[in-house]
Amino acid sequence: MEEKKEILLTQEGYQKLEDELEILKTVRRREVADRIKVAISFGDISENAEYDEAKNEQAQVEERIIKLESMIRRAVIIDESKIDSNVVTIGSIVKVNDMDFEEEVEYTIVGSAEADPYEGKISNESPVGKALLGRTIGDVVDVQVPDGVAKFEILEIRR
Repeated sequence: MEEKKEILLTQEGYQKLEDELEILKTVRRREVADRIKVAISFGDISENAEYDEAKNEQAQVEERIIKLESMIRRAVIIDESKIDSNVVTIGSIVKVNDMDFEEEVEYTIVGSAEADPYEGKISNESPVGKALLGRTIGDVVDVQVPDGVAKFEILEIRR
């Protein structure tokens, strides 16, 4: 188990985890407890679908709380003010030219806990993220992707 592995986060990513944890511990716990009370009021819980569903939801909420607490304990917040905008690092926003599709794409390199490809946030552990780390403007990077090899030219690095 990778319990000891540190979790790299931007300040924004850390705050999102803290906010989610707070909502789960206060609002969601109370909502689920209320659902369980209502389900119990229906009588026999041995054949009570509402009760079973609420108990399953309670287990999911508690599991997520434990996971978030573990992530927060292991969090290392990236000092974004120290990010060198000449080199791709975690926290960098990188504009690249996808040479296969001739289109510009922008990625934010984040720790794996914060990755969200739909928002353009890619993990430093992903194939593209790994390939971009340590590179500079003008570098052309070959990345092994499921479809073969993708070529990216780094156009801009900022934070």
